[in-house]
Amino acid sequence: MTDELGRRRTRHAVVIGGSLAGLLAARVLSEHAERVTVVERDRVPEGPDARPGVPQSRHVHVLLDSGQRALDELLPGFTTELRELGAPRVGMPEDMVQWQNGRWFQRHPATAHLYTGPRAQLEWLVRRRVLADPRIETLEGTETVGLLGDASRVRGVLVRERGAGKDRESRPLEADLVVDASGRGTRASDWLAAIGAEAPHEDTIDTGLAYATRTYRAADGTDMDALGFNIVPDPEQVYGGVALPVGNGLHLVTLSGLRGDLPPTDEEGFEAFAAKLPHPVLSEWIAKATPESPVHGFRQTANIRRRYDRPGRRPAGFLATGDALCAFNPIYGQGMTVAALSAVALRRALADPKRTPTTRTVQKALLDASKQAWAISAGADRKMPGATGNGITTSAVDKPVGWYLRRVQQRSAGNAAVGGVFRSVLTLTEPMAALFAPTIARQVLFGPTPETPAEPPLRRGV
Repeated sequence: MTDELGRRRTRHAVVIGGSLAGLLAARVLSEHAERVTVVERDRVPEGPDARPGVPQSRHVHVLLDSGQRALDELLPGFTTELRELGAPRVGMPEDMVQWQNGRWFQRHPATAHLYTGPRAQLEWLVRRRVLADPRIETLEGTETVGLLGDASRVRGVLVRERGAGKDRESRPLEADLVVDASGRGTRASDWLAAIGAEAPHEDTIDTGLAYATRTYRAADGTDMDALGFNIVPDPEQVYGGVALPVGNGLHLVTLSGLRGDLPPTDEEGFEAFAAKLPHPVLSEWIAKATPESPVHGFRQTANIRRRYDRPGRRPAGFLATGDALCAFNPIYGQGMTVAALSAVALRRALADPKRTPTTRTVQKALLDASKQAWAISAGADRKMPGATGNGITTSAVDKPVGWYLRRVQQRSAGNAAVGGVFRSVLTLTEPMAALFAPTIARQVLFGPTPETPAEPPLRRGV
């Protein structure tokens, strides 16, 4: 096989990592390869249970509108199956009590929807659908330790069984194409260096944010018809709090803070930390609810983008996707959606009738699929106090754009039209340019700042 990906029949493709990004990449590659092997470090659970290799699965996850559409394109009927499994669907802003930039949001009719069920449930459904294809197989309990090939072309991977002792030997697994979907902890830079290739430049932005999560059962008889809470942090108010339903009458509550003042993982400390939020509404809800789990913490929240699109001595036949390509601060809830969007981008790039799909062009398509999510996550995080990394620098255009976007945010809480477009951008269903459309720009530039509720709107229309 040459550097043409998809024009000639690929005999064997290997995907490193069996998480969402890896499974969905395997789904797409099965349309072009005779055989696809997913190499997964974990022993995969039979049911919708969390895997050790996905420690953040215990925390709040959402599937944005664009991710829902992408999954239905890749796996027809997927969201119907997800709903049948009991995954809650939360309408924004109608079903949410939301505070952002000092304002409570009017609970207008929903213009965007989130699926908020457990991450493990969604991943299990994807895995079940993808692995039903006989062309796709998995090597469980197996880790990738290197690449085969040289600086001009990757020809497979070196793998070894996990847990076989210090003397366990690696073995070659040859392939025409290798896709790295091993997550934000990928070792691809080391693997590439070992075969004489060049590692990609990395853009990083790290606020030091950490979060902690606990499962609760809501108290009976609460005077609210909202499905959840969302207290959004900002540079002036750095504490965040989210409560979302996950099914079976349970909610996940996640609290977040920046380095130097992180949410504790003990019960008493967790509840005390909730009192730091700018309003006691979530703290009061927690005090009445019944805890159903321990508190779990998570601290790996830096934004990391690996620039395989830039010139460098890198081999054909090797691609990166998912968090191995672009990892976001998880607090923005973009990861699962971008994994699905990336798989759609991979499918379209490989099937493009107008362009021969080379490694470079396909890799660029994968990066493009994550650009808007990066702009949102990185753009917000570089403004947070104490942010570090080489991606925190700003350009001359950032100041006027930032001024305009602050006006968008001020109006999105009470202006249904501006808020609807703002949510469509945040859920990656519309491009950033939608915020600058003439009808929206007039309201942002010349319209008044709308009135918003003085207290948390616990009921619609109140």
